[in-house]
Amino acid sequence: MRVASVPASHVYVRHLSDPDGADGVVRLKDPAPEDGRTVPGGWWPPLMLEPGWVSNNHDRFDVFHVHFGFDAIGSDVLAAVIQELKEHRKPLIYTMHDLRNPHHPDPSAHSAQQDVLVAAADELITLTPGAAQEIRNRWGRSCHVLPHPHVLDRDRVDRTPPANTQFVIGLHAKSLRANMDPIPIIDALIGIVSALPQAVLQIDLHDEIFDPSNHWFAPEAGNALLAYGRHERVRVRVHPYFSDDELWDYLASLAVSLLPYRFGSHSGWLEACFDLGTAIIAPSCGFYGQQRPCGVFGFSEDHFDVESLHRAVDDAYERWEAGRPPPRATWPTRRAERTELAAAHRRMYENVLR
Repeated sequence: MRVASVPASHVYVRHLSDPDGADGVVRLKDPAPEDGRTVPGGWWPPLMLEPGWVSNNHDRFDVFHVHFGFDAIGSDVLAAVIQELKEHRKPLIYTMHDLRNPHHPDPSAHSAQQDVLVAAADELITLTPGAAQEIRNRWGRSCHVLPHPHVLDRDRVDRTPPANTQFVIGLHAKSLRANMDPIPIIDALIGIVSALPQAVLQIDLHDEIFDPSNHWFAPEAGNALLAYGRHERVRVRVHPYFSDDELWDYLASLAVSLLPYRFGSHSGWLEACFDLGTAIIAPSCGFYGQQRPCGVFGFSEDHFDVESLHRAVDDAYERWEAGRPPPRATWPTRRAERTELAAAHRRMYENVLR
């Protein structure tokens, strides 16, 4: 079974394969562009979604499966790619990770892209029941609900978490993408943290927001975040993108990772924390609370419930103080989950080929 996955090298897609290869699914490698362009995470804008690729390569795959990577591709271009799939009788599966694109302040472009993909897909997949219900409400289509596979490898999942002598709440502002609004959360957390004897708030952000030549240049917001370092219980760190190992070390060093998202849907970051045994506090927007056990506070584009944030932090602190670890993945359960995911995808590929 040959699958053209868009993109194939993303960790989510790689971990859909059976760990022993028992599913018999071969996913094509991402075609590399001539200029070698990449994005953080290692994969590049997918050439499989360029007009002509399907027609030139249709004899190399049986099923076309879209996950990510169409952010900058117009809906008209997607429609042209889908027409090529139809001409060569290639079924399309679309996994709806993001019902709202976290990089787009205006959802209209992403909605137009999804209108094209949803209408053309032979089968739809999403990660949570809530997302499936929203898809049913918006497009009248049913979805297979399949969980996110593990993000970390076995040695990391099996590793004993470090013993932290401080209750560190980590808020990683990254490069302040469109769905992030850390300032009001930090303002509330300063008071919350000050009431907890061993609590510290750690703010991280990428150095590119101070680079005038960078797309993410945002010095005013960056300086506002730096200014929080004046508080005794707050530390602020500016650094380049973490490597994978650096990111896992960072997440493992936290008692809690807090997601400052005003909108979004699902999170690989949350899954990595579940693999490591780091507690998550997630916003009520999207479907984060349905992905894995976590604390949830009221936060969306037009709502912020400070009291619910206070409760979520207090609950996590009480667990930490009592020595009760947060819910965490184990390798046997993650491996079994991955085997089931691989089998479910194989069955779906077989069904659409019929």
